[in-house]
Order: sequence, then C-alpha cells, then structure tokens
Amino acid sequence: MSIVTVQLGQCGNQIGHEVFNVICGDVHGAHGLCSKKENESYHDACKERFFSEEESEVPVARAVLVDMEPKVISQTLSIAARSGYWKYDDRSHFCQKQGSGNNWANGYSVHGPRHKEIIMNLVQKEAEKCDRLGGFFTIMSMAGGTGSGLGAFVTQCLRDAFPTSFILNHVIWPYGTGEVIVQNYNSVLTLSHLYQSSDALLVHENDVIHKICAQLMNIKQISFRDVNQVIAHQLGSVFQPAYTAEGGLRYSRNPLGDLMETLVPHPEFKMLGLRNIPQMPENSLAYSTFSWPGLIKHLRQMLIANAKMEEGIDWQVRPPRLGFSIPSSPSTNKPLHFNTSIANLVILRGKDTHSVDLGTFQDPSLYTSWLNPQDAFNAWKTPRAFNKYEKSASLVSNSQFLLKPLDNVVGKAWNMFASKAYIHQYTKFGIEEEDFLDSFTALEQVISSYSIL
Repeated sequence: MSIVTVQLGQCGNQIGHEVFNVICGDVHGAHGLCSKKENESYHDACKERFFSEEESEVPVARAVLVDMEPKVISQTLSIAARSGYWKYDDRSHFCQKQGSGNNWANGYSVHGPRHKEIIMNLVQKEAEKCDRLGGFFTIMSMAGGTGSGLGAFVTQCLRDAFPTSFILNHVIWPYGTGEVIVQNYNSVLTLSHLYQSSDALLVHENDVIHKICAQLMNIKQISFRDVNQVIAHQLGSVFQPAYTAEGGLRYSRNPLGDLMETLVPHPEFKMLGLRNIPQMPENSLAYSTFSWPGLIKHLRQMLIANAKMEEGIDWQVRPPRLGFSIPSSPSTNKPLHFNTSIANLVILRGKDTHSVDLGTFQDPSLYTSWLNPQDAFNAWKTPRAFNKYEKSASLVSNSQFLLKPLDNVVGKAWNMFASKAYIHQYTKFGIEEEDFLDSFTALEQVISSYSIL
C-alpha cells in the first residue's frame, strides 16, 4: 500500500525532502549480505510506498507540498530534481505570496478554509495515483503559523475526505527556550486539534535532536539541515520495509496500518516517540562494531529511563518489581522517573537479526496492567542493512515519554492565557477564548490519562 506524504509549512517541506532523500539513498546504497531476490523485494516494497514512476523513469515522490510562502517550496522542488535519483511532481504543490505570521489562527481559520478546495484536489489526485492507498503521513511544526494552523486544518479535511484511511501526523516539538513568543499557544491548539482527527502523533523534540547533533554526530555549527537529516534518518529507519511476522518472507504491504495496530490500542493514547541507535558521524562507521545484545540493552534502558539518546542514560532506573511496594510519585504506583509503556515496537535492520533475543522487552513490569505484554510488544526485522549502518535498531514507543514536555507547554500557555496575553491576535481571526479553553481541557485529559498508567 502507498503512503501519501503531505508536507506543511517551511519545517514540513524541509524535513519531507530529507526523508525522501534518505529513503532513496538507502534503496540505492550498499545493502550488506542480502540476496538479489531480497534486495529486489525490498526495492519494490519501498517504491510502492513512497514513489510512483513516470515516463522519465526517475521516481516521483508521492507527496503534496503546501506552504503560504513560495521560497521553500521552489528550493525543495529544484534540489530534489537536481539529485537525479528522484523528484517531486511539478503539479503537486501549492503556495501563496504571504505567510501566516506565526499565527495559528491565521493558518487555521483564514488560509485553511480559503485554499481548502485547491489543496484537497491536489491530495485527491495524489491518492488516485496509488493502486492501493494506505493512508497519509503529514509533516509539520507545531510552533509557527502555517505548519501548525494550516496543518491542523488540513488534517481535519483529510479525516473528513478519507474517513477509513490512516493518518499519522509527524510533529516537530519546538525548542524549550522559545522560537516565537506565542509558540505555547500554537502548540496547545495544534495538539488538541490533531488529537481529534489523526490516528497517531509521532513527535520529535528539537532540543533532543539538537543534542544528538552536538554529542553523537560531533557537529560544531548545527544547521537546520543537520537537525532535519537526523530526523529523516530516524523516520526512514521506521518506514523502510521490514518483515512484520517472525520468519517473514514478504515485506509488509500496509505500513501505516501495521504501525497503528501495533502501537495504538486505545484512542485515548496517541503519542508516539522514536529512538534509533546507533547514531554517529559517517566517517566513524568504518571503525565501529556493534553487537546486538549491546544495542538491545541500551535501547531497553533508554526506554525505561526515558533517555532520548544512548549517551548519558540513567542506569539506576529499574522497572518496578510487580507485587512489591515501591517508592512512588503521587499519581501512580510506579517508581519516580520510570517510563511506563502502553506499547512498544522494535525494528531491527542488518545481519543476524533472526538470532536477536528481545525477551527483555516482554517484561510485564514495563507495561500498563491492562494490556498483555504479548500484545503490547512487537518486533519487525530485515536482514538488509539501513543507511550504511551494518546493524541498527529503532524503538517506536507509546509511553509516558512526552508527559513532562506536554505539561510544561500547557502550563506556560495557561499562564499566558490567564493574563490574557496576545489573545487578541487570535480572536481577530475568529478563534475565541472558548476554543482555547476546549484545547486546554482536551490536553489536560491526555496528561491525566498518561499520568495514571
């Protein structure tokens, strides 16, 4: 099944471009010790998901590009075309001459309704090119105006127009120190609206990716492109083909459906986090060797201690011993700092994946009590190496990982709202105080649900 990617705003378009780059590079790159047949089936599965073929025989990304300003889209189209490996369809983009000025309400209430018909026609045409449509993958920031406001509006339109298709929103969480003064308002409005219309939200935090660039990739002057390439590598490690069944002989045909079935057992819990190891500069790969037991041990500890990268993991955090009394936080009977999971998916890529022992991820103490660990944990594997890494492991987790950042954003937005700061900027575009209150209520419910796991 094919995935239509919808790139929204400057951030969404720049990340989307890097994702297609990584996917294309992976398909054409070195592939380890795989058989010709294995590589062909991997290539075919990838192409069906992300590209359509035109007469030129250059793969065309299954994507719609939307921004209210033309600059980023025209750059993105031309850089992709110049690569020679893949390109965007010249007719699958929409832009205007004026942005949303970092105002969520402008994107959601003005640009969205005004341009709905054109944008949804582009999406419809892209969907019709798919033999079988598996769903939509939207990429957007939640701090600015176009990506967040227009993105929330377009996601709602996708849900109305394609009620049975899966929608996965990829959301970039803003830097904690602040990118724009109203980013907490924009974030609260974005998340509460997406929670209603999408099947899951896959979140990347800018602060975390920045840290990975500095500490793991050893980048001295970190650019947006560096950050976007790390995000794209992590996304590619999840979306590239893998066998979903033990001893599988066919790559999964329904990637978004499989992700939802595996990770979202209840509509109240839709927040997904992503960790990928190892991550290092390309020139270090030749001198590095990794063992599966070492990678799995690190990945599990990253999960339970809520570490976002493999450096600086707190090894003191342990799962609670079931049936014993333990020091706890007020809202839960789990130990402080322990990250409780609803569902986890580990994806292994590279040689000897068949021999990897993942039993430690099936420990019942990692999970909420209302799910059987056999149902809560899944593993996908492929013997094909990914993006020059001989062995790599990704963890997609539906857990309490985002509780603290979410609580912070809601708290900061509420403090601004209580003093009526900047509210007039939203009301002039039709977003009323009631809309803010509804959004706060919705997210406080999400925080409460994840807190009591």
